[in-house]
Amino acid sequence: MAQGAVICLDLERPTHAVCVLGTETRVDVFSSAPKGCTSFSITASPEVVVNVSHVPPLKKNPTGPSKWPLDPRLEVTIEMKASSSSTGDQKVWISYYGLKSQSTRALLYLTGVEISLHADINRTGKVKPTRAMNHQKAWTWGPRKYGAILLVNCDKEKAKSSTMDFEYEEVQDSKDLKDMSLMILNTQTPKDFFTKYRLVLHVAKSEMDKVRVFYAKRAKSPSKYMAVLGPQQPSHTLKLPGGQHSATFYVEGLAFPDVNFPGLISLGISLLDTSNLEMPELLVFQDSVTFRVAPWIMTPNTQPPKEVYVCRIFENEDFLESVTALAKKAKCKLTICPEEENKNDQWMQDEIEIGYIQAPHKTLPVVFDSPRNRGLKDFPLKRLLGPDFGYVTRGSKANLITGLDSFGNLEVSPPVTVGEKEYPLGRILIGSSSYPSQDSREMHQALQDFLVAQQVQAPVKLYSDWLDVGHVDEFLSFVPAKDGKGFRLLLASPRACYKLFQELEKEGHGDALLFEGVKRKNQQKVENILSNKKLREHNSYVERCINWNREVLKRELGLEECDIIDIPQLYKLRGNQATAKADAFFPNMVNMLVLGKYLGIPKPFGPIINGRCCLEEKVRSLLEPLGLHCTFIDDFTPYHMLHGEVHCGTNVRRQPFSFKWWNMVL
Repeated sequence: MAQGAVICLDLERPTHAVCVLGTETRVDVFSSAPKGCTSFSITASPEVVVNVSHVPPLKKNPTGPSKWPLDPRLEVTIEMKASSSSTGDQKVWISYYGLKSQSTRALLYLTGVEISLHADINRTGKVKPTRAMNHQKAWTWGPRKYGAILLVNCDKEKAKSSTMDFEYEEVQDSKDLKDMSLMILNTQTPKDFFTKYRLVLHVAKSEMDKVRVFYAKRAKSPSKYMAVLGPQQPSHTLKLPGGQHSATFYVEGLAFPDVNFPGLISLGISLLDTSNLEMPELLVFQDSVTFRVAPWIMTPNTQPPKEVYVCRIFENEDFLESVTALAKKAKCKLTICPEEENKNDQWMQDEIEIGYIQAPHKTLPVVFDSPRNRGLKDFPLKRLLGPDFGYVTRGSKANLITGLDSFGNLEVSPPVTVGEKEYPLGRILIGSSSYPSQDSREMHQALQDFLVAQQVQAPVKLYSDWLDVGHVDEFLSFVPAKDGKGFRLLLASPRACYKLFQELEKEGHGDALLFEGVKRKNQQKVENILSNKKLREHNSYVERCINWNREVLKRELGLEECDIIDIPQLYKLRGNQATAKADAFFPNMVNMLVLGKYLGIPKPFGPIINGRCCLEEKVRSLLEPLGLHCTFIDDFTPYHMLHGEVHCGTNVRRQPFSFKWWNMVL
């Protein structure tokens, strides 16, 4: 709640004080009392509300209704009903009484002023000025709670610029203002009020590099918006006229929540008494508004797709044709990054993750750029960053980056409930090692810290370092479903694959060939795969690694076995025995592109039975009953042979959640 200075009375001369509308100001009646006085009475002008209270409450008033006993536990507060038209036009009289009924009087002249700082604390998308300022300082999570929201102004209004809007110290244009949050200061004072008082807008020095505030001057010029707070500017004296006035401010975030920044920013207003030029100024009143910087939010496969991104490289024409057809079916926009821009780096999923930020008045897609920085390193800045498309990155020097810092190792679940805890925006999934060692790989701590600091999608660590590339999208995916929890978790399963191949052998198809029709790849019979003891050992190990993750996912996402579908898949280990890592033995079908009900699945080139691939038919039988449409895409040469698949080579911008993040209960 806003705070005013305590008023101390002077018995020898009248006391002058300022009271801000909407606040209660305490009058120190007890300390000002003459010696020997035992009670007092208080009267005031009609525009002054006087409250007298005692802790604990008095059972009765022994001196009559107009007198109160003097007691240190007594509290007297005053509140103004309206602003003053002239200085000191309201009065309060305090009369002190002793044992002989002699009285001493103190006179208090009051000036009522309105000083109110307003933001969208009700989260409606509009600022509605009110004198009820109780909720402005606090920021609370949950529906029907309070607190203003701030966007990091991380898009770029100027097409030819490479600089994000928040890096400028001036407003770019009227569209730039829409990325900012509105704040309004209303004042109503006597005409000469600011000759003896001044108002200061301020932010804590620890927060001034996280926010910038523009003051909308009334001048009609390009510089009508003046930066008054921000880096190197913790405070600004406002030059306001007396009388009734409204000042408009636009607030932009400069930094996302992170390990050393919880995301809360408090903007304050202080009224200072400067009437005595021979003395330091006095603090008379203070209020503040707290903003929370909107977190970066990931979108899962279950969110409707809006735009697909893919690269054109040497010999991927057929792959592009398939992805183009799938995007058309899903009614998605398709963006193809040409060879001269991707520099033969086709791994679109590894370079970026596209999420969004949201305030009640604005939603903005924001690309999270990984620190891998290979051929696609310029794509997010040159092709995505622009008007109403933001950018953020975290990372370190290139020599400290591992494969686990690529964003194939960054996924998010659909909304889940775990026990009584709800995650309406899902939970982020990142791959890690089983334990720290000299050879283990971890996602860079800067990336992990950033993801944790967003708060709304509490990350879960999975074990992925057993994989050669090391990404979680090599053994899991999510697809939408019309029943159950609204989705299914797909897990790669060597056990399911061996079971399928064993059934084929029993049916007399042991000589059916894997990789039939694939150039530069040795074909293998089903019976030879089943009899390959080394391959069986490899996949027994992989199965145990996946099962470890299976239990983590069930526990952390609140899943049951009926929520999981096992997708037949085999792996092979590469490297020395003690440090061997796993790669997909045939195209990894869980590494798929999900566009609503349309799935782009790596074509596995499984054994052909009665003219159909048995692996494709098995996956169709598992997924099509959910209302999904399976399209198998040949990615063997340009992707699978280079240890990636369809999901690795594509990316998707999806529709934001309808659920508003500020309604979460943390």
